[in-house]
Amino acid sequence: MEIKILTKSRVDLVDITSKLKPTIKNGILLAYTPHTTTGLFINENEPNLLKDIKKMLEKLVPQGGWAHDYQEGNADAHLRGILLGSSVVVPVSSSKLNLGTWQSIFFAELDGPRERNIIVKEIEA
Repeated sequence: MEIKILTKSRVDLVDITSKLKPTIKNGILLAYTPHTTTGLFINENEPNLLKDIKKMLEKLVPQGGWAHDYQEGNADAHLRGILLGSSVVVPVSSSKLNLGTWQSIFFAELDGPRERNIIVKEIEA
């Protein structure tokens, strides 16, 4: 399965949890982003925390001054993508994602706005 995402800004954190509906009863769900300037992560969907995540990424990897910037000016997006990673794996039981009470799955756009896709695979156990 493939999910399309339309991002709205250069850095955009999109809760994709509701788009990930397991079709298997038990096993694992893998979500993967094939873009080098995006990421996937699991955390709480709380507005101030999302602001803090953006602020953290900006502080850890500021925009500008990187060797790769001579090409597209987006080296920071590539480096932030490395920090976040390109996939998440979530257990599935009784056809439901086994997320914690406050957990959501996020797609992180780091060089938008753009149309992106997420590849989703399920492995039944």
